[in-house]
Amino acid sequence: MIDPESDSREVKHLTAQHQFAVELGDEKAILVYRLLGGEIVLLHTEVPPPWEGRGIAGDLTRAALEYAREAQLAVRPVCPFVITYLRQHPEYLPLVRKEDREQLQAR
Repeated sequence: MIDPESDSREVKHLTAQHQFAVELGDEKAILVYRLLGGEIVLLHTEVPPPWEGRGIAGDLTRAALEYAREAQLAVRPVCPFVITYLRQHPEYLPLVRKEDREQLQAR
């Protein structure tokens, strides 16, 4: 079992499943996405309840955004957690599609 307080969680990119994932012993935290043309649509994050509040969803989101940057994909945030994360980390806003970025900043 991994140490829940550890900063050394490894985020894996499971391309066949369209997920970023962190293994949590017998459980898994995920961020599900879809690729549409030159965009990555970030659909849903899920962290098992015993692991919530430990920054795991943030780790998943950061990994997905860094992947988008490296792959030169425009980000389309659908997941409420990802939207909140982007509002709190404006350094990633340039990756977001213009129409979505305007909505994120309008709030």
